[in-house]
Amino acid sequence: MALGDDVLLEIDSEGGATITLNQPERRNALSTDISDGISAALAEIEASDARCVVLEGAGGAFSAGGDIESMVEGIENDVPADERVRALQRSTNDLIRTLIDFPVPTVALIDGPAVGAGANLALACDMQLASEDAVFGFVFRQVGLSVDAGTSYLLPRVVGENVAKELVLTGDIVDADRAKELGLVNHVYGRDELEDRVDEFVDTIVSGPPIALRHANRLIGEGLEKSLEQALTDEATAQGIVFETADHEEGVDAFFEDREPEYKGR
Repeated sequence: MALGDDVLLEIDSEGGATITLNQPERRNALSTDISDGISAALAEIEASDARCVVLEGAGGAFSAGGDIESMVEGIENDVPADERVRALQRSTNDLIRTLIDFPVPTVALIDGPAVGAGANLALACDMQLASEDAVFGFVFRQVGLSVDAGTSYLLPRVVGENVAKELVLTGDIVDADRAKELGLVNHVYGRDELEDRVDEFVDTIVSGPPIALRHANRLIGEGLEKSLEQALTDEATAQGIVFETADHEEGVDAFFEDREPEYKGR
C-alpha cells in the first residue's frame, strides 16, 4: 500500500512490515511529507498484527537528513526562527519520539548515506543493519547548525559522550565497518548477501513470542533511565503479564516436546 508516493508501506502475511522512504531524488531527506508519511505508516502498523518493522530508503540512500530545500526557503522568506523550531518539533521530533517508544520492534536497514537527522532516524530504531555501502555522519556543522532530532540523547547512549562529541564537532563521515566498531550498527552485510541476511534477521524476530518480546524491548529501552530496584520491579510486573499468555504455555510445551514453538501473539 502507499501513503502518498513519498512513503511506501508493505505488511506481509508472516508479520513483517516494511516502510520505504521513497524520495530518492532528494536522497530521502526528512521533509514534512516524509516524516508525516512514516508516522502514518507506524500508526497503521500498530493497528495491525505486524511483529517487526524494517525502515529503509529507496534509491541508494537511507536518509540525507534535514530538508535543505526547506532551510533555503526559510532563509529566503525570512521565516522567524521560532516558527521554524515549531515546524521541526511537529514533524521530525515527533517522529523520533514515536519511533523510540514504538511497541513493535523496529530495524533500520541502512544502505547508503544516513546523515544528520537521517542518522538519528536510524538510531531511533531498536536495531540497525547496514550494507557495506552504508555511511554515517552527524554533519549539522556543514550547514552551520547545532544538533537536533535527538542527537544529544541518542548518540552518547550508543557511542559514549567523548566519541559523540568527536563525531558532531568534526562532522566526520564513518564507513560501515567503523560504524559497527562504534556500535552504530549491529551487523554489516555484503551486497550479495544483504537481502537474505536481513530476511533471516527479521524472520527470527517475527517467529518469537510477540507479547513477550514487546515487553522485553520496552524494558531494555527504559533501563538506562531507571534504578536497579525499579528495573527489577518492572521486569517482574511484565513477567506476571506474560505468564498469563498462551504463548508462554506454548513455549514451555514446545521445550519439553523438543520442537519449535508456534507463537500466536496471545
